[in-house]
Amino acid sequence: MDDYIAVYIYDVKRAIEEVESYSVGYPMRYDVFEKDYLRRSAVERKVEIMGEAINRILKIQRDFPLPNAKAVIDTRNRIIHGYDSVKPEFLWSLVIRHIPELKKDVERIIAEYGISPETIGQ
Repeated sequence: MDDYIAVYIYDVKRAIEEVESYSVGYPMRYDVFEKDYLRRSAVERKVEIMGEAINRILKIQRDFPLPNAKAVIDTRNRIIHGYDSVKPEFLWSLVIRHIPELKKDVERIIAEYGISPETIGQ
């Protein structure tokens, strides 16, 4: 695996872990999330990072085996370029449904390729 791809995959993993950390000791209910501007903004930023890292991966290897890679990039683009159309319910669906699915795919790739902080020099 290309060294840059390994770093970018690990960037996605870290962004996912950070989104997960936002729910530690936090009531995971939409009505609470909807009113928490700071938490919503943090999720937006981490999704931007995930999308950009995956975009960079696909620039190196167009056929990289990450399901829904284009959807993650499209989500990043929507958040950045269509920021005024990003609603709390959209972000909530990312936190509850889509990011956990992405996590499974990323963990599979990390295990398959033996990626670790040591292998990417971190």
